[in-house]
Amino acid sequence: MNNVNGILLLVGSMAAFAIEDMFIKHLSATVPTGQILIALGIVCGGSFAILAVASRKRIFDPAAWGLLPLARAASEGLGAVLFVTALSLIDLSTVAAVFQALPLAVTMGAALFLGEQVGWRRWSAIGVGFIGVLMIIRPGLEGFQPETLLVVATVFLIAARDLITRRLDVRVASTVVAMQAYIAAIIAGGVLMISTGQTYAPVQSAQVLPYLAAFVFSMLGYYGIVAAMRVGEASAMMPFRYTRLVFSMIAGMLMFSERPDALTLAGATLIIGSGLYTFVRERRLARQMVPA
Repeated sequence: MNNVNGILLLVGSMAAFAIEDMFIKHLSATVPTGQILIALGIVCGGSFAILAVASRKRIFDPAAWGLLPLARAASEGLGAVLFVTALSLIDLSTVAAVFQALPLAVTMGAALFLGEQVGWRRWSAIGVGFIGVLMIIRPGLEGFQPETLLVVATVFLIAARDLITRRLDVRVASTVVAMQAYIAAIIAGGVLMISTGQTYAPVQSAQVLPYLAAFVFSMLGYYGIVAAMRVGEASAMMPFRYTRLVFSMIAGMLMFSERPDALTLAGATLIIGSGLYTFVRERRLARQMVPA
């Protein structure tokens, strides 16, 4: 395993996802969110379908279309709708800060639904992390934006996706899983457009570059994270997922003149700190379980 290369790939993928989010937010000012999801789904899903066929993966393997893979795709599709909607309504840096609670939600879900042992220290860290989320969204206080609850819902949906992924049949190729996720995005985007009365917005010349950038960085982000997991140890790279918040804040400041306030920064610090503590604690327990 080459952890240095893996970390560099992971950091690159986090930067790519942050740039993708930036262009999606930029497009959402003039393009319906459902249309953005459909376009992403068609281009990126089609690309993964081509890759699956080129690498001789079985797209229609029955194992890939069972209840668990479809539940995973549904979680991702609904999560994508909520995430893109949130991006269109609130600051990019706020969305990214709340989204950093994902590892904590995965740990909590693994304890509640997969029977994994989580001691009081990690439960305490999870609690502290969600206090950080409350500091950012500020329910009942001045400055509260109800739209931030969309990001909280997204965190739990994507956590469900990650937990389901652990139970997928190993015969199901990652390219097929990715293709299913983008198909779900197409369906979810279509439902969103119909249910909210969104109408198709013809592509303008000024939108071509943001569209292409969103497609390219979406693909780069996915491939970066897959490549990172293949060349490095997941446990060594996990802390570097938080670099996405740094890149998102930089993008928000440069592109949208955002200025995260002190409470948002303090909440983000609590989330990241509790997530890192959970990671360190899990790694220490894993080492203790290895026989001498």
